[in-house]
Amino acid sequence: MFQHPGDSNISKFQVSEFILMGFPGIHTWQHWLSLPLALLYLLALTANILILIIINQEATLHQPMYYFLGVLAVVDMGLGTNIMPKILAILWFNAKAISLPECFAQMYAIHCFMGMESGIFVCMAIDRYVAICKPLHYPAIITESFVVKATVLMALRNTLTTIPVPVLAAQRHYCSQNQIEHCLCSHHGVISLSCDDRTINSIYQLFLAWALMGNDMALIFLSYVLILHSVLKLNSPEAASKALSTCTSHFILILFFYTVVIVISITHSEAITLPLVPVLLNVLQNTIPPALNPMVYALKNKELRQGLHKFLKEG
Repeated sequence: MFQHPGDSNISKFQVSEFILMGFPGIHTWQHWLSLPLALLYLLALTANILILIIINQEATLHQPMYYFLGVLAVVDMGLGTNIMPKILAILWFNAKAISLPECFAQMYAIHCFMGMESGIFVCMAIDRYVAICKPLHYPAIITESFVVKATVLMALRNTLTTIPVPVLAAQRHYCSQNQIEHCLCSHHGVISLSCDDRTINSIYQLFLAWALMGNDMALIFLSYVLILHSVLKLNSPEAASKALSTCTSHFILILFFYTVVIVISITHSEAITLPLVPVLLNVLQNTIPPALNPMVYALKNKELRQGLHKFLKEG
C-alpha cells in the first residue's frame, strides 16, 4: 500500500485511510484534553438548543435579529458536531483511523460551516446597520422575507464555493505517508501529505479565503464604521449608549472569530516551531464560538435574558 516518494510508479499507489494522530507533541497525555473539550461541546449544544427554544416560545423574540441568532445557533451546533465526536473518539478510544471519503467530507463540512458562520455575521451586521442608521426604513427592509432570502443565499454561497476544496484534495495522490499531525481533517494537514503537485489546492484555498472571509470582513467593517459615524452624530448620550450596546455582543463574537481565523492563517503560512499552536487554535475555533455565541448574547441582550428567566421559572 505504501511506496517511497522517489519510486517512479508512485502515482499508482494510494493510501486507503488517514491516521489522525491528535495534538502534536503531547500524544502521551493528550487524553486529558478530552474533559474540557467534551464540556465545551456539551455546553455549546445545551446553550444553542436553549436559545432556539427561547426564540421559538417567546413572541417578543420573533424578530429578524433573533431569527439570525437562531440560524447562527444551528450553524454552531453543526460546526461542533462535525468534529467533536471524532476528536473524543481519538482521545478516549484511540480511534485514529479515518477513511479518505470521510476525511474529505469532514473537510468540506468544516469549510462550509465556517463560511456560513461568517455569512451570518454579515447578515447580522447589516441588520444592526439598518436598525441604527435607517431606523424608519427598518420594518420595510429587514423583514422575515429578507431573513429567509439572506439565509438561503449564504447557504448556497458556502455549499457551492467550498465543493472544490475536498474535490481538489481528493485528486491528489497520497502514496507515502498517511499520518496527519492533527485531530481533524484540516485542508493544510491533509494536502501536506500528498506526493504530487498541490499548487492548485493552495491557490483555491487562498482565493476562497479572500472571496468569502475577506469580503465578509470588509462588509462588516464598513457596517460598523457607518454605525459609529451615525452614533457619533446623535445629540443624546443615552441614545448613543443604547445604540452601541445593541452592537457590543455582536462585535465581541466577530472580533474573536476573525482574530482566530487570521492567526491560524499566519501560523500555517509561516515556519512554526510549535506545531501544536495552529492545531490547538484550529480545534478551539470550532469549539469555543459555538459555546461562546449564545452566552454572550444571553448576557448582553435584555429580551433574551427575560426569555431565559421565564423559561427556567416555568421549567
